Amino acid sequence: MTDGLDDALHAFRLDGRVAAITGGARGIGRAVGELFTAVGARVIVLDRDIEAAQATALALGSQARAHRLDVRDEAQVDAVFDEIARAEGQIDVLVNNAGIAIRRPTLELSAQEWEQVVSVNLTGTFLCARAAGRHMVARGRGAIVNMASIFGVSGGGVYPNISYQASKGAVVNFTRVLAVEWARACVRVNALAPTWVDTDLIAPLKNNAMFMAKSREMTPLGRFASTADVAHACLYLASDAAAMVTGHILPVDGGFLAQ
Repeated sequence: MTDGLDDALHAFRLDGRVAAITGGARGIGRAVGELFTAVGARVIVLDRDIEAAQATALALGSQARAHRLDVRDEAQVDAVFDEIARAEGQIDVLVNNAGIAIRRPTLELSAQEWEQVVSVNLTGTFLCARAAGRHMVARGRGAIVNMASIFGVSGGGVYPNISYQASKGAVVNFTRVLAVEWARACVRVNALAPTWVDTDLIAPLKNNAMFMAKSREMTPLGRFASTADVAHACLYLASDAAAMVTGHILPVDGGFLAQ
């Protein structure tokens, strides 16, 4: 019985693995980095804000490094992932966490704002997956966790947010397509679909009483997700505990999508 429990717990370890996390300086990304280092990974904190990334890496300890990365910049993405592979010898896990939102009614949303959201949430996810995937496919192993959203698989209904929701819906099918394409190379590709997570991204909404009441009403568990809630699910998908899981979209939503 003890051996079985030890084996199960060991499946969640990431000892000796290199995990790159985009948007890793704060919020969900930082929480994932904290958990991954705690279970043995060498964590690469990737963020446009290099000072924040370096501060997070310093807080994570000697197993963490920081790189400046704008996920929209193709040349920079390719160069940074090549440098990680050269310096660390491998890339085992990619967490595509970088994302933005511009909450605006469709008739008021400019094409420039649309492109801004899509370039980070979708194109950035593609560029980073492709860059990391070159090294993973060549080695014949790897795990990618993309950050989708409950609003990538639903119409929302609380406020207009079409660019965010469309980009996250695309991430959902991107995940499925890439999982099938890279399965024979033993590179697993999954996504998380969180509900509202208590981070800076939703901080402006928390002063809106109508939003707070409506969001709780739409969430059976009656609360926002914490960054730890999302990090725990991310570890599952990144680890050998999910060795037979690929192409899956895992809600972390307090029952939102069950209704």
